[in-house]
Amino acid sequence: MDFMTSITTCLRKFATFSGRASRPEFWYFTLTVWLVSIIAMVLDQALFGGSASENPSMPLTSVVNLVAFLPVLSVSVRRLHDVNRSGWWYLIALTGVGVLLLLYWFAKKGTEGENGYSLAMA
Repeated sequence: MDFMTSITTCLRKFATFSGRASRPEFWYFTLTVWLVSIIAMVLDQALFGGSASENPSMPLTSVVNLVAFLPVLSVSVRRLHDVNRSGWWYLIALTGVGVLLLLYWFAKKGTEGENGYSLAMA
């Protein structure tokens, strides 16, 4: 899956929590969200002045984060499905240390063929 295809797929399936997401689909979309967030932060600093500690509202960054929340959540759940894990495992990130386990699963090669989440693999 190439860069543009993965971005369009994630945006098209922004609220689809069933099915699977490949590694390139997940990582290309994650890279895009990070880059857009960094650009929004730079624009916030240029347009509204100061750093995040001086200007905690940062309106552009807040809008980007709000818009990206659901697509990031859905592609993360679908990526967990690809490694044959339930999407509920995403909540392990709340422990802090669980982020490392999630990174391992996100980087892990997906299961070959059918798994318990293959139904909506389109």
